[in-house]
Amino acid sequence: MNKNGYVRREGGIEREATSAPKQDEPALPRGISIGIIGPEELVQRILNVLKAFPSFRPIAKTYDTVDEAPGLAEEIADEAEVILASGPVPYNAIREQVRTSAALHYVPLTDTGFYRALSRLKNALGPERRLRVSVDTLGKPMIAKALAEIDETRAEALPYDGPANASKEMLAAHHALLFESGACDAALTAEASVAKALSERGIPNEWIIPTDGNITVALERALLSTETRQSKEAQIVVGLINVDHFERLIQTRASEHEIQKFKLDIHRMLLDYVASLDGYLTHLGGDEYLFFTTRGIFERITGGYKSISLGRSMYRKFGLSLSIGMGFGRSANEAGTNARAALRKSKDAGGDTCFIVGEDRALIGPLAMSDPLEAALALTDAGLIKRAEDAGMTSVYLSKLMAQVARTGQTDYKVHELAAMLDITVRSTHRLLQQWLDHRLIAVADVEKVPKGRPRQIFRLTFLRDAKGG
Repeated sequence: MNKNGYVRREGGIEREATSAPKQDEPALPRGISIGIIGPEELVQRILNVLKAFPSFRPIAKTYDTVDEAPGLAEEIADEAEVILASGPVPYNAIREQVRTSAALHYVPLTDTGFYRALSRLKNALGPERRLRVSVDTLGKPMIAKALAEIDETRAEALPYDGPANASKEMLAAHHALLFESGACDAALTAEASVAKALSERGIPNEWIIPTDGNITVALERALLSTETRQSKEAQIVVGLINVDHFERLIQTRASEHEIQKFKLDIHRMLLDYVASLDGYLTHLGGDEYLFFTTRGIFERITGGYKSISLGRSMYRKFGLSLSIGMGFGRSANEAGTNARAALRKSKDAGGDTCFIVGEDRALIGPLAMSDPLEAALALTDAGLIKRAEDAGMTSVYLSKLMAQVARTGQTDYKVHELAAMLDITVRSTHRLLQQWLDHRLIAVADVEKVPKGRPRQIFRLTFLRDAKGG
């Protein structure tokens, strides 16, 4: 809550600041400076979504034509820690013409934006009419998949297959050539200036605008890429776990043997979860546990402080709920104190939840007690998790691989890289890779020749590449 009494929200999570600057202190610019470059309509949309990211301090620059994008980027290159272009076209123009140390990102386009633009175009030209549409920026596989998913048989898409860094003039000329030759009836473009040029020539068109979800993804990636955030990735995080109504659950056990076995089962599941965080767990006695991890890993595994998969797993297996408090701090003592405050908040909220108290005494939460990993994989293949388990891929290994691919986007690895990632020997990694190959979870992507010795195989995590939609 700021000095005016407002509660800010970060990524859909309530964020309540417990302290405010003194009235006599001068207002200083705070946060990570991010340059926003694009057409006015899109920049305004990005700024609206940016309100959920209080870590950012925006520097907005708008253009009438995409040719102005590199010049605007140069204006803010020394001030911005990260630059976000509104789409692939201005991003390519900035990347090719501007030398800057700022991290450069763009807002991606997905099938949702394509659906919306196609629907508007069909409504304008006649919903029942068979439509041939030229499309730029979006790839042929994405377009084909999008049309198949909505069972669209009255629309034919003609994707642009020219250079990825095509200029506004090249894209406009491509659409115009197809339209004037009778090959298409209208155009879908990802760039506002191209849409404007087509409209001036009387060519029916729609501008594919990113959704708020696309913008949120881009902002989250930009946040993770900044030096400010990277310096925090190694920060120690303290977590406190309390088993809700533990004494009542113990009383339902018939013997001391069953009680001890129940406690061991709980401890084992907690160990597995903390292992996925590369953390350290210790039992404080009774119904309470303490663990340590790092902020970067915790942020990735929880999807940016959105959900704790442990909650659902514990309920499914044992029918019990957890109260979790996470503490960030500039020292271990501060992080531990904040974790205790966060745990009290979770208990006060009735349990079965998780809160975070940051180093600025800000409260983040409640986090969803769900399983984002299973949800993400279910989108691709409902049986994928079972296949992974059958192939000897434990939940710990699966979490580590998912986190690495989510962070880097890389799906091809050498044996020693995977061994380091999984924290096991190269020999053990070779054994696992053979099992995963047999179950078709991975494939040999390439072979690297070395001056001496046998060539090294490069393995592709095909099951995670598919989970990403790539």
